[in-house]
Amino acid sequence: MRLSERLESMEESATLLMAQLARDRKAAGKDVISLSLGEPDFDTPESIKEAAWRALQDGHTKYTPVPGIPALREAIAEKFRTENKLPYRAENIVVSNGAKQCIANVCLSLINPGDEVILLAPYWVSYVEIVRLAGGVPVELSAGVETDYKVTAEQLADAITDKTRLIIFSSPCNPTGSVFTEQELRAIAGVVLEDPDLMILSDEIYEYINFHRDYFSIGAVEGMEKRTITVNGFSKGFAMTGWRLGYMGAPDWLAAACAKVQGQFTSGANSFSQQAAVFALENSKKEVGEMREVFRKRKDLVVSGLSQIPGLKVNDPMGAFYVFPEAVDLVGKSYNGRILNSVDDFCMLLLEEKGVAVVPGAAFGAPNCFRISYAASEEELSRALDLMGDLVNSLD
Repeated sequence: MRLSERLESMEESATLLMAQLARDRKAAGKDVISLSLGEPDFDTPESIKEAAWRALQDGHTKYTPVPGIPALREAIAEKFRTENKLPYRAENIVVSNGAKQCIANVCLSLINPGDEVILLAPYWVSYVEIVRLAGGVPVELSAGVETDYKVTAEQLADAITDKTRLIIFSSPCNPTGSVFTEQELRAIAGVVLEDPDLMILSDEIYEYINFHRDYFSIGAVEGMEKRTITVNGFSKGFAMTGWRLGYMGAPDWLAAACAKVQGQFTSGANSFSQQAAVFALENSKKEVGEMREVFRKRKDLVVSGLSQIPGLKVNDPMGAFYVFPEAVDLVGKSYNGRILNSVDDFCMLLLEEKGVAVVPGAAFGAPNCFRISYAASEEELSRALDLMGDLVNSLD
């Protein structure tokens, strides 16, 4: 028996792999500090859980419309209009089983075999495999720590060809935590608007974990409402990861296409989760703000600690809950005769010798870096930084 070629060529998620290695170590009775998964360590706010319980009691346990229940689609459209200046109506909204499904729906709706999709790197690990699954050709544009990991409009303009169909990026970014400014996004939008066949997908799942005073969506640029897909969800800002609920706003023709794709794969998302999500959008911004301030404090702790470890270069990210240090200066060093041939080797050594799990940067299109998730307690973060510093200082 054989598996399909598409599966054989698909890479395993590096974040999930590292998390599994950490769980295996813990199951074996070994100490481990896992800074690998992109999951808030907060519980979902009680008021949101109570809203879900009320929905269950009220009988919201049946199948839902494929693009989402009307009340949630309207609440999302209102959120987009008031908070992001995006002129979406309910018919522009599709609710899915997580933001990841939204991205897959878009790629399956837009991409033909051989179409190029530009990924602003470092990028989230699943972008590449979703594009390939849709038959597209990923084209990586890279930026380093010296430019806050942000690709410029000039780089983008030079990379576009007659095969380019879509651009995908996230802001705040997973894995770097970088946030594009309004000025930077307007410059990128100017490049997109020059090509009538080009679309851009803005992954804004970390929007509410944003340490800038203001947040700007590229779809709010004049003329971009017809060229932008804005993806968001409830997992990060509302600490609702296990609820599996994401959403997108897009031109009506593309929203309808994504609903068609979703209708054949999963149909509509969970019924009582959608009812609770309406409540979350309308009533839970206070809790969101409180969680954001905790993340800000942790971010400052991690950036300060990493800055004191020799061989690491780190920026000061303005969003999400990640720091993405460059560690190329550690390559070539050794530990008890074991040569580090890559940053991946350092990450494995860190787990094996110190019990600290981080994610190698190669999966994010940045092999000289690694990702730290600071969705953990300050005590765990401080201990992990001490252990990391001990390891680096013991390298020859």
